[in-house]
Amino acid sequence: MMTNLPTLTPITSLWMHQLMGDKSILNALVHKYGSPVNIHHTDSMEENYNSYYNVFAELELKHKIFFARKANKTKVVTQKAYALGMGIDTASLQEYTQCLDMGIPASALIVTAAVKNRRLVEKAVHHGSLLILDNKDECELVQAVAQEQHKKAIVGFRISGFFLNEKRLYSRFGFDLLAITEFITANLIESDNYKLLEYHGLHFHLNGYSIEERKFALTQCLAFAQLLSKKGLRTDFIDIGGGILMNYLKNKAEWDHFNLQLRKAIGEKTTEITFENQGLGLEVVNGVLQGELKTYPFWSPVTKGNFVRKILSHQTHTGETLGDISKKLGIEIRIEPGRSLLDQVGLTIAKVAFRKLDSRDNWLVGLEMNMTQLLSGSADFLVDPVVLYQEQDFEGEPVAVFFTGAYCLERDIILKRKIALPKLPKIGDLVIFINTAGYMMHFFESSAHLFPLATNLVWNRTVENGKIDLAHFQNDENL
Repeated sequence: MMTNLPTLTPITSLWMHQLMGDKSILNALVHKYGSPVNIHHTDSMEENYNSYYNVFAELELKHKIFFARKANKTKVVTQKAYALGMGIDTASLQEYTQCLDMGIPASALIVTAAVKNRRLVEKAVHHGSLLILDNKDECELVQAVAQEQHKKAIVGFRISGFFLNEKRLYSRFGFDLLAITEFITANLIESDNYKLLEYHGLHFHLNGYSIEERKFALTQCLAFAQLLSKKGLRTDFIDIGGGILMNYLKNKAEWDHFNLQLRKAIGEKTTEITFENQGLGLEVVNGVLQGELKTYPFWSPVTKGNFVRKILSHQTHTGETLGDISKKLGIEIRIEPGRSLLDQVGLTIAKVAFRKLDSRDNWLVGLEMNMTQLLSGSADFLVDPVVLYQEQDFEGEPVAVFFTGAYCLERDIILKRKIALPKLPKIGDLVIFINTAGYMMHFFESSAHLFPLATNLVWNRTVENGKIDLAHFQNDENL
């Protein structure tokens, strides 16, 4: 029954093994804080940060790295990012205010929120933080607020609609590339319409993870910056946003095997490997397999700093690289990593509540958590969990299970993929989801049915004498 079930083995860190090796402390944490509970260990952030930093140093480029705060709600990761020398990209009034309350200076904060209400704009202008503007209405609002406060507002413009060969990249965010020249010329150069908007740079944030698309976007931003310079408006920075890939999995062969087996299952050439044979973006139409996998690329050969290097090393038709052009123009390159900065930073631990066979003879293992606590924009989290059995020596047969959640929804399936286990878990056993800190813990987490949000704990201790103490874990809310 399970011969076609692919495994997707996660990359893990020493701290994860130390923690998972102490079942008593994990039981104590779940007993004290409830299920699920998120554990954060921030040491890996330094290695991730250095991966980007070393590329900029190697290319001798002016740069600034901002942590995309929306990737994780905790204070600890924001504090760690700032301590490493990063700025913080904030996407709401609450994120911005909390950063200020933590003592992070306004000069280290940028505001890229999709919707910037008046209170957020007032606060950002008052403190002097950079606002990335998306549309004419935002320009009007920021100009009005700046006028009320009798000061200038520091701004950049987000651009979209880049050309990639013969097509354009669509985004609902940002000014259209074909229209922004006229807009800036009319309002910032040839008139005083926005005389209180102090222009500093350009910004883009592309959907997906294409290096090729980012090369073209940066090329067009550099060309636009040169055009603005001829009109007397200097560009200090270009921010290429996030979407910087990381790698979750140990083995490319496992990833390839999963993709093959999923296609076979959707085409009904083998037994299903996902709940109700969901294609995760793939489907059969008139006997033909169509679509593409709509998940994060959980295995990737080019990640973090190497991802950025590929963009900046791209040669234009002049033979210069994008890094060379940026350096020649004196333009600072900025990035906004979120998920990739948090690689190896988090675990999510949930308790088994029940087991049952459904009408299709599938084993369903119910967990004390819900799908929003392990959910991002991806169709599924394609990383194997670890099951910690309370009784290691109890007998059992290999089994395939679906992990289900606590919401009263048919679709509350924690992982859509069927998971092969050495034996069926029992009530009270623990299921550990690896590397969930970037987006997966928090981005869509909700509290329907009045369920509380998961507690976020911080553990930055080394194991002394093989002993982990409950007192070593700190609730992030108390930081």
